[in-house]
Amino acid sequence: MFTGIIEALGTLRKIERKGKDIRLTVASGKLDLTDVKLGDSIATNGVCLTVVQCLADGYVADVSAETVSLTGFAHYAVGQTVNLEKAVTPTTRLGGHMVSGHVDGIAKVEQRHNRGNAIEFWLSAPQDLAKYIAHKGSITIDGVSLTVNEVNGSQFRLTIVPHTANETTLINLKAGDSVNIEVDLIARYLERLMQPAQDEQPQSGVTLAMLASAGFMR
Repeated sequence: MFTGIIEALGTLRKIERKGKDIRLTVASGKLDLTDVKLGDSIATNGVCLTVVQCLADGYVADVSAETVSLTGFAHYAVGQTVNLEKAVTPTTRLGGHMVSGHVDGIAKVEQRHNRGNAIEFWLSAPQDLAKYIAHKGSITIDGVSLTVNEVNGSQFRLTIVPHTANETTLINLKAGDSVNIEVDLIARYLERLMQPAQDEQPQSGVTLAMLASAGFMR
């Protein structure tokens, strides 16, 4: 589990392709590795990766074909900068939101504008993920916990304050770029919890349609 608060910027030092899988060697920059051991998790551009080898100034991790297919790792190159965050501990401050590191898909940057000292982005999400993105809800972009400021269909707007831009890879994003996105965990669990009510007629006769017509749902 992660919070989406980036701890350091890393660099992809080596990319080895093993069939459809990938093995990465990551230079971890200023990330403190003194408490990292074999088998620990480090979010790398929002993707939860397991450390298979500890290095003096980085780590090695494997990326499965499933993860490659859902993320930008298929197109990453040696020398690319990535956002890094170690897994939370019981004493970690939860400054962002609950992030699993299980990327749901890829969004595209449609527009970038400067708004005072901040940067405003409009992104488009895949249609099947757009329903989980809500105004003032949380979303993870390349591992960064952010608040959604506006939603228009499958597009959504983000405002990046200077500190976040300067401490992450978001400062380099431009129109046409692709990013890893993870939608809010709570939204996914709520959908699953509601599924029996959608599939089965309650004994009381109360249905979702009835609740909606009475103004209890939107």
